[in-house]
Amino acid sequence: MLTFEQFIRDTARKGEVVNFMFEESLFGLIGVLHRITEPLVVETLTRDVDLMIRRSDLERVKEIAAQHGFRFRHTAVVGMLLHGAPESAKNAVHLLFTGEKVRPAQATPNPPIRPEKKAIHGRDVFVIPLADLVQMKLSAYRDKDRVHIRAMEGAGLITAEVERGLPTDLQARLQHIRETE
Repeated sequence: MLTFEQFIRDTARKGEVVNFMFEESLFGLIGVLHRITEPLVVETLTRDVDLMIRRSDLERVKEIAAQHGFRFRHTAVVGMLLHGAPESAKNAVHLLFTGEKVRPAQATPNPPIRPEKKAIHGRDVFVIPLADLVQMKLSAYRDKDRVHIRAMEGAGLITAEVERGLPTDLQARLQHIRETE
């Protein structure tokens, strides 16, 4: 895996500019992602790390995570795996369940697990397909989800194909976000 120091050296060698605070924070987050996905080999979803699992796998995930320094904690909304400072949710890995809603107000249940393998900083991890992520963000429809949708839209990630695959009510939410930007 590429270290932060290697990244800085490579970037300096290329004569590029680096936002140290942002990049160091990003490397920390990617480190958390690698620490939990490597032993669990489960799929990830989006400032923190989310893992989508089958509810039937929860006990096994908790056991494997514990062997790698994570502690399980259940909150009113989600279960999470913690590492580092006791009871600090700052670096939590949130557990989401396929086929279930996180909150009752969520428009649709979480999609089935259909991982895509992606290389992030030289390591393969499994991630949720973009279309499923867009659906989850539109389904949850919290302020931060709408911000994420705007960012994906701005980056050109929400293609006509992705939009066509959305249920009608989520297409309407996407249109509302576009109209209210």
